[in-house]
Amino acid sequence: MLGSGFIGRFYAESLQGQRSRDRIISVYSRREASAKKFASDYGCTHWTTEMEDAIVHPDVDVVCISLPNNLHETAVLLCCKHKKAVITTKPLGRNAVEARRMLEAVENAGIFNGYLEDLVYTPKFLKALESVKNGALGRILWAKSRETHPGPHSDWFWDLEQAGGGCILDLGCHCVEIARSFIGKDIKPVEVMCWADTQVKPIEAEDHAIALVKYENGAIGQFEVSWTFRGGLDLRDEVMGTEGTIWINNFLRTGFEMFTTGKGADYIAEKAESNSGWLFPVGDELNDLGYNHMFTDMFNAMEKGITPKETFYDGYVVNAVLDAAYKSAKTKLWEPVQLDIWRGQTGISKHNHLVEYDAEHYLVKEEMTHYGAKKVIVKNKKSGLISELIL
Repeated sequence: MLGSGFIGRFYAESLQGQRSRDRIISVYSRREASAKKFASDYGCTHWTTEMEDAIVHPDVDVVCISLPNNLHETAVLLCCKHKKAVITTKPLGRNAVEARRMLEAVENAGIFNGYLEDLVYTPKFLKALESVKNGALGRILWAKSRETHPGPHSDWFWDLEQAGGGCILDLGCHCVEIARSFIGKDIKPVEVMCWADTQVKPIEAEDHAIALVKYENGAIGQFEVSWTFRGGLDLRDEVMGTEGTIWINNFLRTGFEMFTTGKGADYIAEKAESNSGWLFPVGDELNDLGYNHMFTDMFNAMEKGITPKETFYDGYVVNAVLDAAYKSAKTKLWEPVQLDIWRGQTGISKHNHLVEYDAEHYLVKEEMTHYGAKKVIVKNKKSGLISELIL
């Protein structure tokens, strides 16, 4: 484990919990006290303040990166040097150029690589995605993802050089991959329109942003991200198709509600801002946030010699979309997504939305009225006249 902080501990709880047989052998931390404490808490036989020492340890099969964004590439290149499988927290890089270098490095080295995008492994998301793939929603038109909270836990997130960006990079990476999964990861994101601003925090980066991502088939992805939201961690997704809709609330309001004066309450949930009054605890954070399913997929894929659901390539595509978002926020224009490496479909045209009703008309809408009659609204193919029929 490279990193002994907030996300490293979340990973450790899941790694040594869900499958049971997986063990953290070695931990690297930039601070000796943190490395020792982590090793003690999770039974690691080896700790170090030298990154390469942790990676080359003979008992280590896979390296898990839970470090600040500016250290990802250094860690990945060391894994390539020593031919160690590598899985890394999101985002892959601070930008697409950095992400592409890491993608090419692991592929040239021929090592297993996994992108730890936990929010596409939550139980609710997996169930929703299965429904979408089975056609329950028809053709997907719009996928929206929202992640907002009062801000990250560690100091480096707030430093533009170390983090590479603000809430767009930190939270937008989740949202883009969620929408991309629903729309189809083989469908190319082509351009982005984004608004971003620094509204509250005394930082150089943005603390609030909203963006639209246009896909080659005409579908739209949307993300809403903020480090200024008060009230906890709000994770919500929406998917709309020609035949249905899905709404998901992953965290803030999940059907578990509690009132307390605070006398007996301590930790409630990640980024909860209070421990008194009406509270919304989470039944199983590790599972509800997708960590268990994510590591199970990674290690099962590794053992079977197959590709996991999320790889460095996915991280690279996400970084490219976010680069376009940052550019759009400055120019206030639709900006193209620059994808030098694209492995999905190409040349897809926008879907023909015209549904034939009969030889002379297209169907606009049909419905059952409150007075029992079935109404059909149609458009004449030649004249364009809109009319309604009562059946």
